[in-house]
Amino acid sequence: MSSTPAAERPRVPFDRRLAGAVQKVTANALGPYQTAIVRIGFSATWLLFLLREWPHRLELYGPDGPWSWEMGHRLITDNHAFTVLMWSDGRLWFEIVYGLALLSALLLLLGWHTRAVSVVFMCGVLSLQNRSIFMGDGGDNVIHLMALYLVLTRCAQVWSLDARRAARGRGDGGVVGPLLWVVLGGFLMAATYFAGATGEWWLLVLLWVLWLGQGLWWLVSRYASDEPRTLLDVVANLAHNATLVVIMAEVCLIYATAGWYKVQGSRWQDGTALYYPLQLDYFSPWPALSDLLGASGLIVLLLTYGTVIVQVAFPFTLFNRKVKNVLLAAMILEHAGIAVLLGLPFFSLAMIAADAVFLPTVFLVWLGARVAGGRDRLLGRTRAGAGADAVVPVPEQGRSGDEPSPRTLVG
Repeated sequence: MSSTPAAERPRVPFDRRLAGAVQKVTANALGPYQTAIVRIGFSATWLLFLLREWPHRLELYGPDGPWSWEMGHRLITDNHAFTVLMWSDGRLWFEIVYGLALLSALLLLLGWHTRAVSVVFMCGVLSLQNRSIFMGDGGDNVIHLMALYLVLTRCAQVWSLDARRAARGRGDGGVVGPLLWVVLGGFLMAATYFAGATGEWWLLVLLWVLWLGQGLWWLVSRYASDEPRTLLDVVANLAHNATLVVIMAEVCLIYATAGWYKVQGSRWQDGTALYYPLQLDYFSPWPALSDLLGASGLIVLLLTYGTVIVQVAFPFTLFNRKVKNVLLAAMILEHAGIAVLLGLPFFSLAMIAADAVFLPTVFLVWLGARVAGGRDRLLGRTRAGAGADAVVPVPEQGRSGDEPSPRTLVG
């Protein structure tokens, strides 16, 4: 069996390769499984965090917190951050906002009218976190950023109620989409009215653009010809693909910055950095396990150096699939260890969700099939093709403003 030498293979002209690349990034929203797992991961992390802190919500973000409403209002006036909790200092308004944050996280997790719900999710994250900025950690910062990015992605192409509805031929969503648009428009007008007190105009401009764009999408999808619909698809795909690159760059920047700062620390250089947090009661949910691990100098040394090596090296391995996958598995295991050993589950979940953007598509498809099979066994389903819902073929982007449509793109 012989193969043609590389030197004798016909070379594809540069202009044709460039045209193919442009066609790929404009006609398709890339990474459908990766963006879906990022959506699921961050919405689940925020949902679980809000549920766990439900008994303490008033002290964390509400009127009973040490960071009073007056202090928060003064800070927001200076830094122009966005939070609807500055509209009123009453408990009823706080409970409404907290409840909507919980509901939007659940709906985003399920992928229900994702384009609209992702905006509500973003507003909930920004409102709560900007209300008490000293309550967060590194995981909250990552959720803060990803909530902004998810708004610009088409993250409901698979593993969502939107994708299931589109696959069953009900991609228009009925009257729910227009009704959501009207309701959110009312909230947006209220936000514009109250913005004079805090001055968060930068985000309001973005929200108005998104709201008007969604209305235009709905009108064009139903009443215009193929060309305007295709143009809107191209714009949405470009925004999605550009945001996907930004998410990847953000994850690389986080690890590179963390790794290079660790390299400069003396405790990381001598291999003892991991020992010290294991001795703190605050970071020892399992004291016996922490003592057992801290008693072994070799394990502490290997884990300390291994953490630095993995974080510094990861951005340089993205173009080598095998090495990248090995380091990615190492980082996920590292964050799982942080969740167990140091008692930081939500930080670890946020970082694992961010890491998921680099997971191979083959693995994600396999994982989706396993989850669907387990779901069907749990529910006692015996229908033919059970589990096919979870691995929905990625359709072309189409007429619906909330989810993919089976319509084939023109050009």
